[in-house]
This record gives sequence, structure tokens and C-alpha cells, in this order.
Amino acid sequence: MSFVPVVKQTAPAVVNIYAKIMRAPEATPLRSDPFFERFFNDPFSLRRPQVQNSLGSGVILSADGYVVSNYHVVGTATDIRVVLADRREFTATVVLGDAESDLAILKIDVDSALPYLDLRRSDSVEVGELALAVGNPFGVGQTVSSGIISGLARSGGSAGSGQGYFIQTDAPINPGNSGGALVDVAGRLIGVNTSILTRSGGSNGIGFAIPADLVAAFVAQAQAGNEAFIRPWAGISGQPLDADMAATLGFDRPGGIIISGLHAVSPFLEAGLDVGDVILAVGGQPVNTPSEMIYRMSVAGTGAAAQVTYSRAGEMQTVDVPLIAAPETPPRDLTAMPDRSLFPGLMLVQLNPSVLAELNLSLEAQGVAVIDPGRFAVRAGLRRGDVIVAINGNSISHPQEAVAALSGSSARVEILIQRGAQRIALRFRG
Repeated sequence: MSFVPVVKQTAPAVVNIYAKIMRAPEATPLRSDPFFERFFNDPFSLRRPQVQNSLGSGVILSADGYVVSNYHVVGTATDIRVVLADRREFTATVVLGDAESDLAILKIDVDSALPYLDLRRSDSVEVGELALAVGNPFGVGQTVSSGIISGLARSGGSAGSGQGYFIQTDAPINPGNSGGALVDVAGRLIGVNTSILTRSGGSNGIGFAIPADLVAAFVAQAQAGNEAFIRPWAGISGQPLDADMAATLGFDRPGGIIISGLHAVSPFLEAGLDVGDVILAVGGQPVNTPSEMIYRMSVAGTGAAAQVTYSRAGEMQTVDVPLIAAPETPPRDLTAMPDRSLFPGLMLVQLNPSVLAELNLSLEAQGVAVIDPGRFAVRAGLRRGDVIVAINGNSISHPQEAVAALSGSSARVEILIQRGAQRIALRFRG
């Protein structure tokens, strides 16, 4: 009884990744203020970007050099080196990255075929299976650790956005293992190791891996030439059905997602679903959280249709929902505040489904969104993702209305913004 044959098969396809990330110095009002800047010893050095070294792992997924890793390892890197198990080194470039899923696809140029791992269908993975984690923990070199699949359909725990759908394992995963392989006893890739749940910084036996089905969707889009991952847009808001809600609605057990809101152009609304319906399955697979539903849609991919099973007033129904990217209608109309305005350089966009998804805004958001506050508005407290609802009591629905309102000669200006669940009033002297 030994893992030696599996390790010999999989280890050549797992790589070490060394990346350099340029970090901009932390901006403060004093450092960017012309008056206070002179009180610093070396104001110019404070503006220099800092180089941060990032260490991680990756998995070769094709003979021609496509490699998957974590976004937090390579997503913003300027210099990436991929070191194979046989010590060959290659320069790599990120061809597709997504911070929300914490996945990045790299490409290395090779003259001969590389060893790579086959992907295993994620829905065939079961709790209790043996699993091996292969990576470069703490930079000590390629290391293999063993464990079992501890859980499926785990939400949370991502090193990226904190949202997602993961496979849980107790195979020890430590810093540097990020982006490495979680494989089964047949040497097939189950998932990409991405994070751990820990209080000490070391492995406590609760690690998370991104399922291979989602990795396959990323590789397919990278090979198709996409530079950003396009995930299907649901255009709905909802929450898991808990025990109390299940009892109220006549369910014998909790499960599914109850719809609390739908966008006017949501494909779910177009397919006939409504507020109060309970989504039970997507593509024949049960869903119990919004993250799980988005995962199922992402695996299916845009342009396809997903079979959605839902309950309405106790009656089970099934309908095909088209999977579309978030629409760019109306046009976002990216607008920069002119120099002769209260906040020169402030970048605003009109709200549409694509902007709502990009900035993770509420489906009910009304106004114009801040894409980049610029150096002046950031001092005043504006942030990326803020929604300007009104200026001086007048509702704002288009960036040009904000330009007109902030370019006037008013002695006092009041900007009402929506930030998450908060309404904030910012007052200034013109």
C-alpha cells in the first residue's frame, strides 16, 4: 500500500511559482498634500512602489503550457517564473484572471510537450475519498501530503473575495501550497488548493480547494482568447431557506434559495420565476446557497441554458433559463470630472447590470457609480463602488448630471451616496 505510483504520475505536472508584485505605497492625505509633503524626510521615496515577492504553486493542464494557479498568487504580478519538477524554468504571463473566483490561468511557451493532469468531474467526488495535496509549502520545495475529502459544497473560506464553492480536505495545506493540486488516487485533479481555515497561520486540517469543473471552465475561456472570466448573470437576490422559512412554506426540510428580488432584465424573470419562488436545483444538482447556484451556472457557461427546478406555492416546476453575461445596457458612459469641478479626475459610470455585477451592488441601486475617486474625491471620502444618489437634493441618474451639479458655483454642496446598506451625506464648501 503506497502513494508512490500516484506521486510519480502527478508530481511532474505540479510547478513552483515565484512572482514579483509591485505594491503602490499606501496613500495618505498628508503624503499627497503639497504643504505637508515637505515635512517627510524623503517624499519621493514614499511614492516609489514596493516590490513584494509572492510564492505559490501551479498545475499544468495542457501539453502546450496552460497552467492554473490562484489569483492572489499571480493575478497582479509583473514578473512570474514557473519552475518545473525537473528544475526547468519558464517565464509566464497571466492570460486570464479573476479575483472573485481566485483563479488565474498562465501560459508558458514551450518547444516540447509538457506533462499535465487530467481533470475529474467534480460531481463524482465523494466525502471520505483519499486525496493528495501537492505543492510548495513555505518554499521548501515540492511536497506531498495526504488526507481525505472532508466535505463538499463549502461556501466561504476563499483567499479571494471570501465567496465561492469549495471542496474541503484535511490534507495539510500551508502557505505556498496555494495554486497546487489536490488529486485523487488515480492521479486526476480534484481541485486547486486555495486557502485554509486557521488562527495560527499553519494548517489545522481544514483546507479548501476550487473544484476542477470550475477550473475547466477557466481553461476553456483562456483557450478561447478571453482575458477576463465571463460568468453567467442571474439578476436575482435571494437567501438560503432556513428551518423556520421551510416550515412556513410547507417544506419538510430546509434547502434551496428563496428569491427576494429580480432585476427587470433578469433571465430568471424572463423564464417565469418570481419573488417568493424557491430555487431547488440548477442543472439537476441541488443548490442551497447563492454561491452554489452561481458555481453551477459558471460551470455550464454563458450561451448555454440551465434546467432550473423551483417550487411555487408547494408545486414543483422546471424551466430552462438562458445563461447570459451581464448586459451592458444602457451604456455605462464612463465620464471623468473636468479640471474645473469640485473633484477633478473623479470617474463615474451609469448603472447597468454589468456595472452592478462588477461592483457587487444591489439590484435596486439607483444613481451613478464611482469607478475611480481620483486624488481629490478620495480625500473627501468617496470610494470605488459608492453610488451617488443625489447632489444638492436633486436625484442623479446619469454621469453628465453629476458633472453639471459639481461644476457649478454653489457655495455648499451636499452629495448623498449609497455605500452598501448605508446612506451617507457628504457636505462640502464649493
